[in-house]
Amino acid sequence: MNRRLWLRSIAASSVATTAGCLDTLSSDEGQADDSAGSERKHADGAVLGPPEQDLSESSHPSYGDDVPSVELPNPLTGETVSTDQFENDRAILMTFFYTSCPDGMCPALILRLRRAQEAAAANGYGDDVQLLAMTFDPERDTEDALRTFADQQGVNLEAGNWDFLRPKRYETAKEILTDQIGLPLKKIDAEKYDSLEYQFPHYNLILLANERGIVERVYPRGATVEISRVVDDLETVVSA
Repeated sequence: MNRRLWLRSIAASSVATTAGCLDTLSSDEGQADDSAGSERKHADGAVLGPPEQDLSESSHPSYGDDVPSVELPNPLTGETVSTDQFENDRAILMTFFYTSCPDGMCPALILRLRRAQEAAAANGYGDDVQLLAMTFDPERDTEDALRTFADQQGVNLEAGNWDFLRPKRYETAKEILTDQIGLPLKKIDAEKYDSLEYQFPHYNLILLANERGIVERVYPRGATVEISRVVDDLETVVSA
């Protein structure tokens, strides 16, 4: 069996019994740095050199891969947005979240995209990046809920470089996360939270791709990665 598919099946079988947000989906569970990182080849079409941590055995995309092709509506604009439309035009910073996230991890993911948006505006490259945040909870993440969440998180929806992506059905979201992004997703009862009927244990992934559609960095612990690291990587990619 393909190793990425094997890892995906293992994670999918365990996700139902794991509360909260999850760590990276990789063969070494994201703990070991790649000591031979300096010996690995610079990926074709990439701006950044190989990362210190080799995630090539993960089920999700990693350094040098093509950015996954995702096409979904943005309910706030009424337009359909595709990752493909930004190829040869803009770098992409993308994450996956839901607004009812009970442990603060999803707001932390959005914070990193929002800080990247602020840095892009301040340094004059706002038109060279696109921030994409896909919800996998369309039942609760309605247009109004997403707009309220954007306001709470300080997202600038008028900048023209931020899209909330919303599948029409949970099943579609699960298919995209599982088949195209390589991350498990399962809806479970939120027994620990009186205010929630259900929740999603999920991986805190942030993905950075250059304008050529090549993945430059994947931050598997995106909710806790240093904000400056994400911002600096994005600026380096855009400025090349």
